[in-house]
Amino acid sequence: MKIALIVTVFMVLLFPSRGNGNTHELISPDGEIRVVVHVEDQLRWSVYRGGERLLLPSPLGIRTATGNNPGYNPRVRRSSENQVSEVIEAVVPVKKRFIDNTYNRLLIEFRDGYSVEFRAYNRGVAYRFITDFPESLIEIVNETIEFNFEANHRFFWPVESSPTFQSHYENLYEDIRLANLGEDEYGALPMLLITERNTHILLTEADLYDYPNFFLFGSGANRLTGEFPPVIRESTQRGDRQEIIIENEEFIARTSGRRTYPWRIMKIETKAAGLLENELVYKLSTPNVLPRTDWIKPGKVAWDWWNANNIYGVDFRAGINTDTYKYYIDFASEYGLEYIILDEGWTITTQDLTRPNPDIDLDELFSYAEQMNVGIVLWVLGNALDRELEGALDRFAAWGAKGIKVDFMVRADQDMVNYYERVAAAAAERELLVNFHGSYKPVGLNRKYPNVLTYEGVQGLENHKWSDNITPRHNVTLPFIRMAAGPMDYTPGAMINATQDNFCIRYTEPMSQGTRAHQAAMYVMYESPMQMLADNPSNYLREPEYTGFISRMPVIWDKTIGLGGRVGEYAAVARQYQDKWYIGAMTNWQERTLEFELDFLDNGEAYRMDFVMDGPNADRQAMDHIIDSKTIRAGDKIVIEMAEGGGWAAILSPVQN
Repeated sequence: MKIALIVTVFMVLLFPSRGNGNTHELISPDGEIRVVVHVEDQLRWSVYRGGERLLLPSPLGIRTATGNNPGYNPRVRRSSENQVSEVIEAVVPVKKRFIDNTYNRLLIEFRDGYSVEFRAYNRGVAYRFITDFPESLIEIVNETIEFNFEANHRFFWPVESSPTFQSHYENLYEDIRLANLGEDEYGALPMLLITERNTHILLTEADLYDYPNFFLFGSGANRLTGEFPPVIRESTQRGDRQEIIIENEEFIARTSGRRTYPWRIMKIETKAAGLLENELVYKLSTPNVLPRTDWIKPGKVAWDWWNANNIYGVDFRAGINTDTYKYYIDFASEYGLEYIILDEGWTITTQDLTRPNPDIDLDELFSYAEQMNVGIVLWVLGNALDRELEGALDRFAAWGAKGIKVDFMVRADQDMVNYYERVAAAAAERELLVNFHGSYKPVGLNRKYPNVLTYEGVQGLENHKWSDNITPRHNVTLPFIRMAAGPMDYTPGAMINATQDNFCIRYTEPMSQGTRAHQAAMYVMYESPMQMLADNPSNYLREPEYTGFISRMPVIWDKTIGLGGRVGEYAAVARQYQDKWYIGAMTNWQERTLEFELDFLDNGEAYRMDFVMDGPNADRQAMDHIIDSKTIRAGDKIVIEMAEGGGWAAILSPVQN
């Protein structure tokens, strides 16, 4: 893995900002997006795209316990603009290896020891506070974040319910109108609005360190207001993983007086498919801090928990034992999967990471995995790991583990944000990969610590074990909202697939809604550098042609092109890795035909296109699929036919002359 590079192409020197009295303006490089900053009794900003007013004047500010309140009664000292154009090479390329990072920047410095930085990109805008207070520590009582919109836009709201902001970020997205969200209703980021002119506005944040996540509340009008989980003063534990908050502090953060604050982001796209390409969260996050990254190996994982270790056709009793996990290792080795996971149950209790399950011979298992060139990832509860972070990671590394899956954090406050970074840094010191499960959404930590490969923070495949929420409609909503924040551990790969009428809930032998081809397309559509094959290896081994197809899918990408989509209806994407292209398309419960021109291929090149499509009876038997191949060239058109809840996936390999 290459070390990340930031290559400056050109830099325009500072020049005075455009302004007239109490306003300052910033224009995107292509001239389409305009940010207006209003310096009045309180700092406000507005956003326009072309002739469309995307954001009405909306206040921003910070209140501290010392009374030095950035954004309130502001007194401008000076302001300046500059343009930056650079290319970022990602250590772990989630969408693209080389990322164009061109933007115009406005910095307004105020007389009371703080600044506000605004950036305008061609595909979005962002701002952040910067303080230079003399105090080594200050208490942030609150931060004002508000988004005032001109109209009652279509709004995809991620439903939350806990009054204490304790959230798995495993949301369903209600398709409502903005004004329908009441003052007592709130959701976790990211959120998506679609204007009457079909402009897509995604709200999220980036570069979040030593500070809480924020949530957005409704107003019963066309306004969203930010609120934060406070610092916890006292809590207690119920069971092995539930935390009960007893009392909070009266502030949201205790932090350094000299720091930059998180970016508040509006991604702006004229089409939904643009959200499949938009890299604004990654661009606005802190660059890699690790001196070496060659040990970071993204890859696919054979996962045990979803299928309940229900392997069959073997001469031993399946379960959490050495023979079962050697079977997983054999399967992973046969299909070139880089890892297996030992999920919950590999220790005697979840709270004691020193005592492995006696039915698992860890020495034998790690030795066998090494012989078979398969890495082992270990699941841990977040609170158990927190109690002995250094010692536990030392043991895991000494055993030969390649990574950890940290689960059930279920908080988004300042202390929990700091915990994520402690885990990332400590794991990196021992060359361990990290998968954050039971987590909040990505906010840039995976750029600063590229050993953080993926996050859950999504209502994914596992929910089929106990609910009917995970519909094809949900699956084609996620790419435009949750995945726009960063990598997403949805855990695809179901081999038992069902139509809408035939689906039923089965905990130990689960099935998915939608077709087999719908699942195959997820390996192109869903971004996760630690991508799961969630089903039973015995099921995969019975269908070697299909299993061979999905096991050929990369987990990192050199290029991404959004081919088309409508939120909750369908999504189609093309991605390149090395000399091959991959195409994935998914639909909701509506049968659909799409047509695309292959104009992204190299002119004159012939490609062998291997593809999986819905079979002729997939509308009645969702596992029905066809695997076929054909030769295509740049400029050819492909027709993608999908059944209800269907999908389509292809691998395009250059034909050698």
